[in-house]
Amino acid sequence: MSRRASEPGRRGLLRAAAGFSLPLALPALALPALAPGLARATAPLRLVDLLGRGVTLPRPPRRIVLAQGRLLGMMGLLHPDPVSLLAGWASDMQQALPDEAAAWARRFPALAGVPALGRRILADLSVEAVLALQPDLVLLTRGAIAPLDARGGSEVLARLERLGLPCLVVDFMADPLADTLPSLALLGAVLDRREQAAAFAALYRAEMARLDAALPRGAEVPVLLHNNAGGRECCYSIAQGSFADFLRRVGGRSIAAGLLPGALGQLSRESVMTADAPVYLATGGVYNGRGGVALGAGIAPEVARESLAAMLRAQKLDILPAARAGRAHALWLGFNETPLHLVALQALAEWLHPGLRLGPERLLERVNRDFAALPMEGCYWTSLRG
Repeated sequence: MSRRASEPGRRGLLRAAAGFSLPLALPALALPALAPGLARATAPLRLVDLLGRGVTLPRPPRRIVLAQGRLLGMMGLLHPDPVSLLAGWASDMQQALPDEAAAWARRFPALAGVPALGRRILADLSVEAVLALQPDLVLLTRGAIAPLDARGGSEVLARLERLGLPCLVVDFMADPLADTLPSLALLGAVLDRREQAAAFAALYRAEMARLDAALPRGAEVPVLLHNNAGGRECCYSIAQGSFADFLRRVGGRSIAAGLLPGALGQLSRESVMTADAPVYLATGGVYNGRGGVALGAGIAPEVARESLAAMLRAQKLDILPAARAGRAHALWLGFNETPLHLVALQALAEWLHPGLRLGPERLLERVNRDFAALPMEGCYWTSLRG
């Protein structure tokens, strides 16, 4: 399936994948004589975002402000040059994923001229400064508009709307297994890349079905989930959400679910050492020399593997039964906010269920070839052995 995927049947596929429709309102005049592309370009977009808000745009936006800069990667799965649409963006990617930000800058030099508006632009900068950029659309995430009140309202969102700024909420992080396909459908509509969004949705659903068919039935596999491993003392973990949800999806269970009162928190070293989890899972990225697991753009496989081994030694986790058995693994921390968590799920399934072969490498190659404006080139997961 290529970036030039054909038109027939794509819209129905997109609606089925997303679980709800994104109606494209046509003018009252009959349009059969107009070219389909012209009809799309002149018709307003009437959408319903993740908060259930109706959003109307006169046309696909040409000047977009990203309230979370990492949304650029999601746009890049659908559009061959997403940077050309940016009027401004938050600088969270440069701080949280500097290797990815550098790769984007190399591939798209024009990114240097896009105004960077702070890590959380709506907290760090007045909304009037966003207005000065004259955007056609502000793309937001659940995190960017937090906190929400008891009725699900957001003062940040209200301030933007009072200034007449059109806003759309998408999200790939808060609940990625539920929100990914609806968010991709919304992006496909606003970027005028419905066919591409439908093609990716079809791939996503097919690979999820293949995963489900391959997974064995039985008891959940206990996993010591070490979040941001090496970036802080052992062992900060996740009991609910993000990587803990990924584990559940493939037949695993974060041991933190029975030890922490909330979604995130610190596990005591004693609980880690006595849990006897058969699998150890770290999340990692670029830690600027802080001793974490090196994963991400431009990282060589041997560097990633050695960084995992070095981190385990430094934190005296190499004596864990999982590490001694060679069942210690690491995933790139950015997988919890991209549709490419599909690749992470396949890697996790293989680690939790020895003998299972799903081929996450082949899936990533296909996405890089058929979808990604910036291919993911580097090492994004690794194991202590092989």
